[in-house]
Amino acid sequence: MTSLPNPHVGADPEGIHAGENYVPTLPATMRAMVLEKQGALLVSKKLPIPVPSAHQVLVKIIACGICRTDLHILDSELQHPKLPLIPGHEIIGTIVKTGAEVSMLKPGDPVGIPWLGYTCGQCRYCLKDQENLCENALFTGYTMDGGFAEYTVAFERFCFKIDPVYADPSGAPLMCAGLIGYRSYSMAGKHVENMGIYGFGAAAHILAQVASYEGKKIYAFTRDGDLKAQSFAMDLGATWAGNSSAILPIALDAAIIFAPAGDLIPKVLRDVDKGGTVVCGGIHMSDIPGFPYEILWGEKTLRSVANLTRNDAREFLSLALKAKIKTKTTLYDLEKANEAVADLRSGNIQGAAVLVM
Repeated sequence: MTSLPNPHVGADPEGIHAGENYVPTLPATMRAMVLEKQGALLVSKKLPIPVPSAHQVLVKIIACGICRTDLHILDSELQHPKLPLIPGHEIIGTIVKTGAEVSMLKPGDPVGIPWLGYTCGQCRYCLKDQENLCENALFTGYTMDGGFAEYTVAFERFCFKIDPVYADPSGAPLMCAGLIGYRSYSMAGKHVENMGIYGFGAAAHILAQVASYEGKKIYAFTRDGDLKAQSFAMDLGATWAGNSSAILPIALDAAIIFAPAGDLIPKVLRDVDKGGTVVCGGIHMSDIPGFPYEILWGEKTLRSVANLTRNDAREFLSLALKAKIKTKTTLYDLEKANEAVADLRSGNIQGAAVLVM
């Protein structure tokens, strides 16, 4: 693999313009919702349109989903973000300008931009085809500015052409909820018939459709008493939906935990049969309590998911078209980002919250 140039957004623009597909009608400024300090509300600002470096593209954003990872950043559960920061990593938009070295994309192309924004191609993980663990990775909406704005820049190799059917707000949740859900689903194992999903939000509502398309039975566990989420899961093809505390009459072949609740781990290990896999699909989870070895014994596997790879994106976006995945979204104007964040935090969203520009 070859290394990329200095990846930091806002690089010195001198020498960049030669060979670019320059669009003279771009405005000078854009609207953006900015995180100035973790734990604080987002601030509405007018900012200069970012300039793409040689390997980057400038994207006019159509929509950006709000992910639970965004909450972890805002709430200081993920440390050391770029500050000030434009959050957001479930981006759907249209390319309006390209850097001098861009060769695979052109103005007018609809693209999706995910969480993984850059990898070095040279570290020990990249050389083992584990770019999701890259030691020098940059992440959209965390260590690079993201999609809570009218425009953003992104590296060409980390943008994905989007079919027109998803080139609108419905496509935004695919770029993280869908991708992380798919990676979690892939890690659960190939010979799974009965799969448990714990936490039925944006990722789960996409994954349930994938599993149904592939003939698997989904058992959806929600917060105790969340009848709306349980009904939502059944509408999407779940075999059963109920409280996370419920005991099933069958053992699960595998389980995916999307809820950031570490105290679920011992219970889920008990729910899974011998040889089964429990996948923790989030980037953050509360502390896991101690548990007896006997509930892990029987060659059960407990594992996490970290980020995604570009191959995950290619596979999943192809599968989404075949399975005719439909996302359920609640739309908010960009300036209503704080309201959307509050609704997601309180559990008032079915499916995904999406900002539209």
